[in-house]
Amino acid sequence: MQRSIPLLAWARSPVAPVGGALSHLQAHELGAPVLAALLAQTGLPAQAIDAVVLGNALGAGGNPARMLALAAGLPDACAAHTIDTQCCSGLDAIAMAVGLLQSGQADIVIAGGAEAWSRSPIRQTRPQQPGESPQAYERPPFAPTPERDPDMLQSAADYALLHGYTRSQQEAYALLSHRRAIAAQLQLATEIISIAGLQHDSYPRLLTPERAARMPVAAQAETQVKSAAATHALSTLTVSCKADGAALVLLATDDACARYGLVPRARWLASASVGAAPETPLLAAIAATHKVLQRGSSAVQALSRSAPTVQKLSAQGLTAQDLSVIELHDAFAVQGLAFCDAFQLAPEQINAEGGGLARGHPIGASGSIALVQCLAQLQRQAQPQALGLAAIAGAGGIGAATLVQWLGEPAADTPLLIAACLYAALA
Repeated sequence: MQRSIPLLAWARSPVAPVGGALSHLQAHELGAPVLAALLAQTGLPAQAIDAVVLGNALGAGGNPARMLALAAGLPDACAAHTIDTQCCSGLDAIAMAVGLLQSGQADIVIAGGAEAWSRSPIRQTRPQQPGESPQAYERPPFAPTPERDPDMLQSAADYALLHGYTRSQQEAYALLSHRRAIAAQLQLATEIISIAGLQHDSYPRLLTPERAARMPVAAQAETQVKSAAATHALSTLTVSCKADGAALVLLATDDACARYGLVPRARWLASASVGAAPETPLLAAIAATHKVLQRGSSAVQALSRSAPTVQKLSAQGLTAQDLSVIELHDAFAVQGLAFCDAFQLAPEQINAEGGGLARGHPIGASGSIALVQCLAQLQRQAQPQALGLAAIAGAGGIGAATLVQWLGEPAADTPLLIAACLYAALA
């Protein structure tokens, strides 16, 4: 079993659609205020941070993590690693930060994702022959052959028809996401750092089912039966919009916590980064969740042997029903419905404060935003030993998931020695 890692702080920016309130900012400018908030939450000096690991999908090269570290005032000696696994980048960055801590390469790491989709470079391929013009493209290939690399909207629409998810079912799922995000706006403000005068996600809105039914079609299945395709089509409401945003967490070793007198409120238990069929990328979050539950079972069982208060698992190990919080970045409503069916969940059991459909999709940051939302909900529920999960799927058929556990708010007068013993025992 991999050693658990203390989670000390988390925060995120608001999320705004492309061209909106955050459209003038680069990725490091979105992330810098969030990073500063983590230092403020913990009281750590900038010199204490050994590395920044940042997920970013659209920066087109360079090293956005280094830009973020320097823009946030971290020392020149701070290491900086940028991760690009497209939609999975934010969660994969956190998993790689854990690896740095577990391998002894760092003691304190800030990790997550930042995406400035509005400022992303215009993409072109270079000419191969003299006299040819550069060719513009919207997205790179995610599989080496076209037949394994479908348009993601088209793939989701084909899946909806094949598995019977109607447009009305998808719209009901999306409307629930928006209602929840609106209802939770005051709660969400506690983890959102105001940027450019924006304190809340700007995309969520209240719509009637009648209005939803009139929204334009985004994609429909390729079939000879037009009526069936229309009945199961994806509307613009059921597809997560392009967006800008950032989210970061601060992780540390047990020794670093003892050195700085920090008592963790949560801990990382397990991560999974997996591959699945590139033809149906929306299913990769399901595969990643199965894997992280399997790995999490070992972690929880080991903890239960050393800490009697940790929940005991049934013979089948950790299941989705054992989780207090589940945050899925749902790029498509049909993806959320398929995820719920795979784990025998109702849509009401995931994304309690609205998901990606209500926020938008800042690609490289979406997974880390889901994890910040997960941790914030665990904090509000205030149930010691409660488990939370964040999951996401990415282009090309990859998925990522992270399992965390809430420890509780430390007492203000907790002696350092007791604190050090506590998280050493729980690790």
